[in-house]
Amino acid sequence: MRRLPTRPLKTLLLNTAQIELWPADVLRARGNADARALAGAHTVLRRKQDGRYLAAVSAHAVHPLVPGLIHEPRLDDAWDALDRLEGATRGFDADAQGTLPLHALQERLHALGLDDRYGDRSGLALVAEPAALAFAGRDRYRRPLWLTTAAARAWLTMQRAAYGEGIVLDAISGYRSHDYQLGIFNRKLARGQTVDEILTVNAAPGYSEHHGGCALDIGTPGEPPAETTFENTPAFAWLTRHAGDFGYTMSYPRDNPHGIVYEPWHWCHRPAA
Repeated sequence: MRRLPTRPLKTLLLNTAQIELWPADVLRARGNADARALAGAHTVLRRKQDGRYLAAVSAHAVHPLVPGLIHEPRLDDAWDALDRLEGATRGFDADAQGTLPLHALQERLHALGLDDRYGDRSGLALVAEPAALAFAGRDRYRRPLWLTTAAARAWLTMQRAAYGEGIVLDAISGYRSHDYQLGIFNRKLARGQTVDEILTVNAAPGYSEHHGGCALDIGTPGEPPAETTFENTPAFAWLTRHAGDFGYTMSYPRDNPHGIVYEPWHWCHRPAA
């Protein structure tokens, strides 16, 4: 019989190859059954491929939210992650958990018609997913925002500093899994776009800075998300002057060497060594 963890995740997301472990209190119930299960839970297991809630975990029981939970691929990885959290005696250091192996990524890239030469051509590096991420507030759409501990701390500090000068910054998105990025490609392919067209806007799965939990798409109220018009706002002007003070830099300026369109909204945390 598995001993159930009693320690809540609080402000952490634990990450495994196929399953994420979320604090129950940051998630929205997707129906009455979910609401009842989440009400007494401290952790929810969420399938990365489609976002499906798999189980709600309390101090007393595991409440399956899908049939055949025990047969879910790589379920033991999720239990092992919870065991590591429970076994931490002096607090749980998210950044010390390292990164995940690049499971099955090559097969996914080959399915898109991409090979190892993509990284050479684009100058982009493969980015592993962190094994744990920190809660960095909520994004524009009230979704939980996950970043590395350092990037989260810097973002919240920068957001407060901007607000103190009358500038409102909001996050459009932060961490994205390889599965999420693949979903973006699949949806655009279904709408008739080619892989080459998508690659001018989105990095290939495994090559996005968002995978590492250090990148943010930033906006400001009243402006559409991820549009070049953001460069005309006081928020962008403030970022241009001050983001470096918090370790954030714009990744894709005009005429960048990666072949990605100008993205004044995309900023990545790169603290000075």
